[in-house]
Order: sequence, then C-alpha cells, then structure tokens
Amino acid sequence: MKFIISILLIALLSVAVCLYLPWWGIAIVAFVVPIAIPQKPLPAFLAGFIALFLLWGSLSFYISSSNNHLLAQKVSLVILKTDSPMMLVLITALIGALVAGLAALAGSFAGKRQ
Repeated sequence: MKFIISILLIALLSVAVCLYLPWWGIAIVAFVVPIAIPQKPLPAFLAGFIALFLLWGSLSFYISSSNNHLLAQKVSLVILKTDSPMMLVLITALIGALVAGLAALAGSFAGKRQ
C-alpha cells in the first residue's frame, strides 16, 4: 500500500511542483517522498521510476499528439536520425524516470540515516 501511495504522491506532487519550478523539481519531490513514507531502497527507486515514467510518458504523448506529432518527428530526425516520434516520447519518459528513481533511491538512503 505504501508503494502505490508513493507512486501517486510522487506523480501528483511532481505535476504541482513543475508548475512553479524547472523540470528538476521532480528530483526534489522524489527525494522527499521516501523520507516522508519510509521504504526500502528498491521499492523507493521503483516508485519514483514508475511514477515519472508514466507521468512524463503520458504528458509528452499528449503534447505531441495535439499537433499530430509534427514537432516530435522533426526533433527525432535531428536527434535520433530516424522518423520515430514514439521513440522520442519513450526516451523522454526514461530520462524523467531515471532522475526520479535515483532521487527516490537517495531519499530512501537519507531517510535511513536519521
């Protein structure tokens, strides 16, 4: 139950924090939640990873599909050298997930120190 609550809390607070802070605000949220809701390192990492993978994946897909993936096609041609907007959405989700997962892992370790 703590795992699901952590996923939901990280995702919801990340949306709220990113309205006022830059993108790296997700790391602050993912760091604080495992301290507030103590977890072992692996579940903390997975909670941060899953929360931001789903959040950033769905948000980037929604933003990209609102303009028929036009910008994502052009950016994927420049960065990935292939016309694959879904691969760009996946990479975006993975970057956010790794940042949040590692921040949650650090928060889990920091919470054990107290």
